[in-house]
Amino acid sequence: METILVVDDEKNYLLVMATLLSDEGYEVLTAESAEEAVGFLDGTQFDLVLTDMKMPRMDGIELLTRIKAARPEVPVIMMTAFGTVGKAVEAMKKGAFDYVTKPFQNEELMMTIRKALEMSRLMRENRQMAEALRERFSYGNIIGKSKPMQEIYRLIEKVADTRANVLISGESGTGKELIAKAIHYQSPRAQGPFVAVNCSALAETLLESELFGHEKGAFTDAHSTRKGRFELANGGTLFLDEIGEMPLGLQAKLLRVLQEREFERVGGNVTIKVDVRLVAASNRDLKQESLQGRFREDLFYRLNVIQVHVPPLRERSEDIPLLVAHFIKKASTEAGRSGLRAAPETLRRIYAYPWPGNVRELENALERAVILSSGDTIEPGDLPEDLQDYQEPQAQGRDAGGENVGAGFEVDLGDFIPLEAKLNDVLEIIEKSMILRAMDQTDQVQAHAAQLLGIKKNVMQYKMKKYPPETLHDKDYLSLDVDRYIPPHLGLNEALDAVEKQMILRALDRAGNVQSHAADLLGVNKKVMGYKMKKYGLA
Repeated sequence: METILVVDDEKNYLLVMATLLSDEGYEVLTAESAEEAVGFLDGTQFDLVLTDMKMPRMDGIELLTRIKAARPEVPVIMMTAFGTVGKAVEAMKKGAFDYVTKPFQNEELMMTIRKALEMSRLMRENRQMAEALRERFSYGNIIGKSKPMQEIYRLIEKVADTRANVLISGESGTGKELIAKAIHYQSPRAQGPFVAVNCSALAETLLESELFGHEKGAFTDAHSTRKGRFELANGGTLFLDEIGEMPLGLQAKLLRVLQEREFERVGGNVTIKVDVRLVAASNRDLKQESLQGRFREDLFYRLNVIQVHVPPLRERSEDIPLLVAHFIKKASTEAGRSGLRAAPETLRRIYAYPWPGNVRELENALERAVILSSGDTIEPGDLPEDLQDYQEPQAQGRDAGGENVGAGFEVDLGDFIPLEAKLNDVLEIIEKSMILRAMDQTDQVQAHAAQLLGIKKNVMQYKMKKYPPETLHDKDYLSLDVDRYIPPHLGLNEALDAVEKQMILRALDRAGNVQSHAADLLGVNKKVMGYKMKKYGLA
């Protein structure tokens, strides 16, 4: 049973409301003042607040502010007299779900309450689903739901139980060490040590001692015997990062260790046997390096038993929203702040930026933004200067006024949209998916979602009526991976135009450039087809 808190300074009104709502099957709490209602925020559970606007001392808007600060997920409906409708509109801008004007019809009130509770349930389910997705798509500390990351998770599961050497390739900052740790902690060696060495950080003589250890007196300053990383990793995993930087002379010794699983310390003659699983990583193309004579070919093949390629962040843009949410939450927790979120324009800039430094650069940028932000919102000015100054090669989508400001995006239909799909069905599914994604990324605030999508607020309101919240999660007969193929920074209209144009071009190609046949393939009439051909300059 759902609980409704009713707040009004008129006792008779409270009694009437309590009776009405109880008869409708709701549990009712009542408060005769806003101050009394604030007391319910500390520990009392309720699903909706129905409050009068005009009350002595603390009014309904101030109460709304207190509720949203403490329980942002709880919908609030304002009750107002006809003469204070302007105040009710102000309340909606501050987060109220809706308002009803006194005196109201009972059915009108109950319909508004049912809509608010349904929205609340959907938001709660969204949060639960988001948490489930984070757990599903987080492999250890690896965040991602994109197809390339799913392939990496499957590969980790397959290779973790083996002793096979693994070579992880990818640009700097993509998270290669996290992949190595995931392999280790999913393996039977998880209880053994995970030892990491950065091969680019040490000179050849120091790196040799670091890996294999040394005996006392082996060289100047070798005042005592020291175990190397191979010994320390015995029974576990040794991770050699930036192995492409290892000098050729040392590569020969490493090759022998991998073949024989034994070595001698520097300056020693005692053979030491070890049981070590080796995982190496490089931001270089080691195959090409070996062809150029800068890396031993035999060592490359010994390392490259299993290769895991970690794609750059720009090639898995659908993971950026998950990473942004994760890093903001992480940095906020470390800074002792809660409820911090990014403004729509901040998200737009983050999604549009190419991230040459990959995940590491994104994490550092968001940590900086959290520290520099004031209030509960990360603004564009809190981002590093590179992001603030970045200009996209092509203008994105349409502005808030709906005017076309660029058509630089082209979608590869490929596996995205089946040949038999009809044009209007595809556009509707993409529109619904992009609206749902924008709402999720902006904590269900319609105005912010509209800004992120590059459309006006009234257009967003129309579309929310067109697709009521309860229908946004409905399964469509077509399953389209919008998150993968439509970048999160793209404007709604630009995405729809790009898909529509490519579907028309594909249909024309299949129909031998016969418009009427292409129209049949797309499920539109000839007149509509002619209009769209002119729209995209294809006529």
